[in-house]
Parts: sequence; C-alpha cells; structure tokens
Amino acid sequence: MKVEVVYTLADQQELKTVELPIGATVLDAINQSGLVSQFDLGDVTTLSLGIFSRQVNIDTSLREGDRVEIYRPLQIDPMAKRRLRASARKNK
Repeated sequence: MKVEVVYTLADQQELKTVELPIGATVLDAINQSGLVSQFDLGDVTTLSLGIFSRQVNIDTSLREGDRVEIYRPLQIDPMAKRRLRASARKNK
C-alpha cells in the first residue's frame, strides 16, 4: 500500500510517498520516509503525529492512501499569542 509522510517547516514542506506492506504502522512509514534523519528530529517516540490532522500513536495501523503528518513543537502557546496581539492593538 502507498502512504504519504509529510513534515512542514515555516518555509518548506517535505512530502515522501512510501510503499508499505498491509498492516504497517505509523512508525514503519516514518522510518521508511527518512524524514527523521533528514531533519534531525531526534527520538521518533517523542514526536507528535497525526493522520489527516487526527492525532495518532506510532503503533497506529495505516490504510492505503493515509497521510502521516509529523508535527513541529509550538513556538508559542496560541493563547499567549492572542494576548500579545490584543495587547499590541490596545497600545496603538
């Protein structure tokens, strides 16, 4: 079966299509894609992962056509960012 593995940076997106046997897991797809070593992402077990924006674990089974997403850690908490924007507008 074919699945896609994607990792996105602020200015770049890397998408790899990998061929896996039936019953393969998210971990299998990530390992075969080579994205962890390409972007020096460290320990795979600590990554935040999803399939079509739904959070999953590394042992989740895949289906034909799935898109495995490797999420980056947040730079800033979304609530803190909203507060900063509101404060900046208030101070104008």
